[in-house]
Amino acid sequence: MHPKLFPAPINSKEGERWGYIDVRGDFRIQPQYGMANDFQKNGLAIVEAENGNYGVIDTKGHFIVNPNYQFISPYQDGRAVASDQKGFGVIDERGNVLTNTYYNFIGSYQDDVAVFSQKTEAGTLYGYLNKKGEEAIPAQYLFAEGFKERKALVKIHENQYALLNKEGKLLYTYPYPYVGQRGDGLLAFQRDTDGKYGYINERGKVVLETQYDGAQAFRDGRAVVNRIDDYLYYYGLINKSGKKIVDIEYNDIEQLGENRISVGKAVNADQPYLGSLYAIATSNGELLSDYRYESVLPYKKSLASAHDREHTFFLNRKGKIAQNLPILPGQGTLSIEGPLIKAKIDYQIYYVNYAGEIVWRPRKTIRLNNQYRVLQMKYKPNPDYLVYYPIVRGMEDVVAQREVNDRLKEYSQVKPIPSDQQLEYSYYGNFEIEFFQKELLVLELNGSQYYFGAAHPMPTKIYTNINLADGEFFELKDLFKPGSSYVEVISEIVAAQIAEDENNFYVFPDAYQGIKPDQPYYVNNESLFVYFPPYEIAPYVAGFVTFEIPFSEIIDIIDQKGAFWRAFH
Repeated sequence: MHPKLFPAPINSKEGERWGYIDVRGDFRIQPQYGMANDFQKNGLAIVEAENGNYGVIDTKGHFIVNPNYQFISPYQDGRAVASDQKGFGVIDERGNVLTNTYYNFIGSYQDDVAVFSQKTEAGTLYGYLNKKGEEAIPAQYLFAEGFKERKALVKIHENQYALLNKEGKLLYTYPYPYVGQRGDGLLAFQRDTDGKYGYINERGKVVLETQYDGAQAFRDGRAVVNRIDDYLYYYGLINKSGKKIVDIEYNDIEQLGENRISVGKAVNADQPYLGSLYAIATSNGELLSDYRYESVLPYKKSLASAHDREHTFFLNRKGKIAQNLPILPGQGTLSIEGPLIKAKIDYQIYYVNYAGEIVWRPRKTIRLNNQYRVLQMKYKPNPDYLVYYPIVRGMEDVVAQREVNDRLKEYSQVKPIPSDQQLEYSYYGNFEIEFFQKELLVLELNGSQYYFGAAHPMPTKIYTNINLADGEFFELKDLFKPGSSYVEVISEIVAAQIAEDENNFYVFPDAYQGIKPDQPYYVNNESLFVYFPPYEIAPYVAGFVTFEIPFSEIIDIIDQKGAFWRAFH
């Protein structure tokens, strides 16, 4: 029997570090990982090591699979999918690589087989691997889903899908441009590309004619469908005969399992993208609660995690708050983890017992040395606006310390926000300690603003390079000798990196025109880093494009007698 351990993060001067606590909240595996996942039933957990790669440890913290991978999936059927720069492979619980070649993609094991894809002369094709890592069904399909109940849906060619058994035999074929969302023996389909959706059975017989603008998989005899009217989406619930259990007029509907659904009405009917308030109903459409919950997760053992604008709690199957379990302030999720309850609330993880008493939570003070420390402060004036910002303590000059902290609050977007209004956006900010040495403190201040209904949030990142001796915020020019041509020198180095490093392929052609005198930057013990925000020289998906310049390459123009350099040397 493996000891019950729980992943827990702390803030440190090296950044966020994860370890594992026991049921009393004591660390049994000390914080040392960049990320730590739950231990699985096999007594193994996937962690991110100091080198940024992933490995697998046992309950004593010993690496069973060395951290050599960029990704490792949770184990299924004693197998995990792992990838590195060469591609995807399959490993067992001892870390043995079972596949004898690398693949473009491998899905999780289901029914003892896993989907894989491989590039061929005919394009990307899909097949299936067995538990030995062998190609049980060679790559030959344009698309393939995982096996479920010993059958899987594949796309043979354009306008042709089929249902496959584990021996690779085609059971039934479907002559349609789209077939998918298999569940309860039915599949969604379209007769025409971009046409309406209906349902067929596994033999290919049309059960419900094409009439919906969207169709999800059937589950427990019910399926969520939707219509689109003037670019607005409306959702409803049907049974297998097509009868409307819930009219197709709601902002959202989610199937929660255990014969329960959540039905969402728009917070603002004129602005449905602002989100929904949910009520709990039976799968027969009987409402059990009013519309008051902002989020509801699926039921597990008769309980569902939910939250409103002020608290997070469990719901019972009657759709009511479970008063015998913790009701915690803030917005997030709860999950029962054996003897403890894990709370992920307001972007922080902590653990409580069944009475709601804190067993473990991350400390708010980060000690840099015997003199300096950084405090984590929380600012949440509105349910949609949350910032964790830093406050510095220990500076001898208290006036300078106050000025430093005022600037940190400003950079962290701590500002007046109405508490009683529905915002049109959400904002989340946090920070990490990027580097500290002697008197130099480098803080990374991150922000993410999301306008409801937008394609994606817009991130921000500010690095502050602070001299704790006097409170000065160093600028890039302060690192270099007066009159030096640092802009030209760094611009040329970055240009060479873009041209020579194939990993910089995403930089827009001709977008890079050199750095600015006040280019965003930060330093560590060995290098200068300059960075560009999304869209400036590369697409959004590239994030903050960053270039490392070792001090050894620019030492001739660094002012080694200047306050900046001496602050950390």
